Amino acid sequence: MKAFFSSRRRTLARSFALLCASALLANSLFAAAAAAQTVAAKQSAAQKLTEEQRVVHVLNRLGFGARPGDVERVEKIGLKNYIEQQLNPQAIDDSALEAKLRSYPTLQLTTGELLARYPQPNQLLRRLQREGKLPPELASLLQQQQARQQTQQSQAQGQQQDDKLMTPAPQANRQANPNAVNPDAERLIGEAQNAQLNPQAAKQQAQDADPQRRAYRQAIMEYMRENGLENPQRIMSELDSSRVIRAVYSERQLQEVMVNFWENHFNIYAQKGADRWFLTSYDRDVIRPNALGNFRDLLEATAKSPAMLFYLDNFQSVSPNAQANRAMFRRQQADIGVGPMRAGGLFGGARMRDGEARARMQAEVARQGQNAQRPQQQNRPKRGINENYARELMELHTMGVDGGYTQKDVQEVARAFTGWTIYQPRGGGIYGDDAGQDSRAGTFYFNSRTHDEGEKVVLGQKIPGGGGMEDGEKVLDILVAQPATAKFIATKLCRYFVSDDPSPALVARVADAFHKSNGDIKTTLRAIFYSPEFNSTDARRAKIKTPFELAVSSIRTLGADTDARPALVQWISKMGEPLYGYIAPTGYPDVATYWVNTGALLERLNFSLALVSNRIPGTRVDLSKFVGEDASSSRAVDQKGIVDRFLDVVLQGDISPKSREVLMKQLTDQSDAPVASMPDDSARAKNVAAARREQQAGGTVGNPEVARIAALIIGSPEFQRQ
Repeated sequence: MKAFFSSRRRTLARSFALLCASALLANSLFAAAAAAQTVAAKQSAAQKLTEEQRVVHVLNRLGFGARPGDVERVEKIGLKNYIEQQLNPQAIDDSALEAKLRSYPTLQLTTGELLARYPQPNQLLRRLQREGKLPPELASLLQQQQARQQTQQSQAQGQQQDDKLMTPAPQANRQANPNAVNPDAERLIGEAQNAQLNPQAAKQQAQDADPQRRAYRQAIMEYMRENGLENPQRIMSELDSSRVIRAVYSERQLQEVMVNFWENHFNIYAQKGADRWFLTSYDRDVIRPNALGNFRDLLEATAKSPAMLFYLDNFQSVSPNAQANRAMFRRQQADIGVGPMRAGGLFGGARMRDGEARARMQAEVARQGQNAQRPQQQNRPKRGINENYARELMELHTMGVDGGYTQKDVQEVARAFTGWTIYQPRGGGIYGDDAGQDSRAGTFYFNSRTHDEGEKVVLGQKIPGGGGMEDGEKVLDILVAQPATAKFIATKLCRYFVSDDPSPALVARVADAFHKSNGDIKTTLRAIFYSPEFNSTDARRAKIKTPFELAVSSIRTLGADTDARPALVQWISKMGEPLYGYIAPTGYPDVATYWVNTGALLERLNFSLALVSNRIPGTRVDLSKFVGEDASSSRAVDQKGIVDRFLDVVLQGDISPKSREVLMKQLTDQSDAPVASMPDDSARAKNVAAARREQQAGGTVGNPEVARIAALIIGSPEFQRQ
């Protein structure tokens, strides 16, 4: 056994040393390649891509790379026919992908159904309380907490009397809330939900030394099973996995590429409150149907999307002059779930209904006496116009930061979108006997009572008063028609498909196609795909693959199979691109400088080695398809022959002499490299344990030399570029 661990340590140490050296090597190669590209541009201005190079270029840019046999298939039907097929995805049979997606049930549910079946822990706890189904000990725990809070509140009131009510109002408002959800109880709910989804967590919880906590979790899990409730984490887990599955297996590759582009352009951060419940519909109902349609339709779909309304806070934007029918106005506030925030829990604070907030405020006033009434009224959060969406609509979605609009235009656009909100954004009213029956929960809702009905002037164009929801729609018409919008969208598309710094002439032609077609996305893309710039040697391998593109293209190139388990999604995150994980509305930058650095390249090489060694659960590569029995043999292999075979498979044999020379030298040097020390004992133990689990699962490639060669070629500058 000691010999086994010693051998594994040496192998892992060599791999660690290899990856560190390779990362530095790759970094220098990337820099050299960039410099060489500038020189080559002048020398090869008159050169044209070969037919095979054009096919590979199109498969890389209009899709996520070539699978084994794809190049030959495209050459057979013709490149132009392939491009036109991809521009019309509805005619492409994608039944094999659709069969795989059936294993993700959340993708088919409405937002209301997701809110009902995958509740937040604090919502589930309140439901258990309301139905009297909390375990007696846990109910007692909540009662004890409420008693403690009442005692603390009495003491605070006594202190206030002693201080002659000199405590500032903000401090007074921080008193304990007798109706607050118990954080420990909410934590138990979250743990029970997690155990339902994560077998490892369930195993750890079963070993909990506290029998009461085990009983609580068991009771909660039993209630969830009886009522068909599940962990809300499953929503994003399945959405993330489906993104990978679609990109790997879909025959409609350009459709997936454009979904990737638009979801970054109209970025949503999944970890902002209720957005994780809205993103499934955002992907399915907003982006996908419009990815190759008309930009005006896509823009309106995003503007009315609950995911965007919540992310950029427009669902809270109301006219400060909306005074009519205050009672109805307050009821509408309660309907859309707007009010002060409760104390946070596992998933952050939940927003109170207005009626609940008002009742709590009145109770507080009664307890503190009439003197506290005025400070409470003064500190009640003021509601009004929120400019976040209006600003990002012009700066990031349409005209660009240099589009020529003013702060006054932002204010006028914000007025036009008041009242564009969400019906019951946190699923209120869908719990209990009527759970799931209200299909409107979490959907777009225009609240006319909170809309600013006055006249607006946007970019010099008047929008008459009294237009209601049409005010916002007219703003979208105005913005899409702007030359600045055509230029901004054209620039981003050219940067995405051609190069980080597209020529002004190309951008101008693409912007003209966008403008003349009234924002038709297919027409705009044709102007790019059939342009001399796109089909030039300069554009070939001019773009650095993002982590998502690298992971998907690696799997496709090697003909691997995957079910996109969390382990694969986590690798994409480790390489720097968490799906739906970019906080700012700008989305991930689409330039090489953001993605290329030594640390990122080391993670990319780590991923390559994990992939070809079958160390990513749920993803399997069969290298024997390319090198025969050498993939599993324990004998020494012909390095040159193996390198040539993988270069043919991965790069169609198209690698520069310099890169090939450095690759062979790296393999030769590392085969005689001394054993390096691992970072520390704990890291060593974790790696050894992982290796043993992989060996027991029978997934690790038999010949590590073959895996190393494949990993280095996947990590080469030629493959990292597209």
